[in-house]
Amino acid sequence: MDVDARIHVSLGHLKNLQGAAAGLTFLPSQPSGSVLNGRHASRLRGRGLNFEEMRGYLPGDDIRAIDWKATARTGSPHVRVFTEERDRPALLVVDQRMSMFYGSRLNMKSVTAAEVAAIAAFRVLTAGDRVGGIVFNEAERLEYVPRRSRRGLYTFLEGIVRLNGRLNADNPATAEPGSLNDVLTSAARLATHDHLVLIISDFDGIDEQTERHLTGIAAHNDLILVLVNDPSARVLSRQAKTILGDGRQQAEVDFSREEVVRAVTELSAGRLDRILDWQTRINLSVLPVSAGEETLDQLRKLMGAAAPRRRVR
Repeated sequence: MDVDARIHVSLGHLKNLQGAAAGLTFLPSQPSGSVLNGRHASRLRGRGLNFEEMRGYLPGDDIRAIDWKATARTGSPHVRVFTEERDRPALLVVDQRMSMFYGSRLNMKSVTAAEVAAIAAFRVLTAGDRVGGIVFNEAERLEYVPRRSRRGLYTFLEGIVRLNGRLNADNPATAEPGSLNDVLTSAARLATHDHLVLIISDFDGIDEQTERHLTGIAAHNDLILVLVNDPSARVLSRQAKTILGDGRQQAEVDFSREEVVRAVTELSAGRLDRILDWQTRINLSVLPVSAGEETLDQLRKLMGAAAPRRRVR
């Protein structure tokens, strides 16, 4: 039976996203149209610098690199030379819990999260860095140490597909509030320092401890939260009867009742506002991605990348 790409992802589909990664960047030098430009970009360390040597000043050298102590000691201008660190591993944390198995317009949130992870993973590997991650649901947690190999990337994608394929409307949503914290503990263990950490989730079940975990990770790494949301988190259609489903099973919800709409929207919107507020209190950036729109188009807009031009024949 063919897989409905809006409900479950296939390994072939994720592999085909390799070309989509071209032009995207998670480094602090961002185009003016990127959501990470300005104060968001200032939160990202990018690669560090290693001291290489002290040498005499040459015409064209940046005067800001002059070492005045060495200059005074030797009687001639000297500069400190730095080289950019070559390794900046990335850890991608991908949520595949039952709360992600929902979509009102285009994709399930779980599908959008998988696509974001695949695009980011290919971009990191193409840049020459190591990539790994954590894929998790209520019962399982798959960990992949960052590696600089296509085989390692494919193994990571296989883990995403495996847990994504286990999402089913019959599954019990057994996660308790704060269950995300255990995963963040693992992320902190794998990303000790100088990593790029992307957490791709709807952040269901967050609490005060979640913020403390994120603060700890952000203290030593570049942290980006990819907030996967559904359009219904802000606006619900006030139809008399709305059918929600996952492609196999359906449930009828009466959204004509004001109290039902208010309760659902306040719960979802409140979580979104709380996560967006973290940007002012934690050294991180938030990229909101909707499951109701094409994933690649959104990432191009968020990261300031232009769509590839078509050849004219």
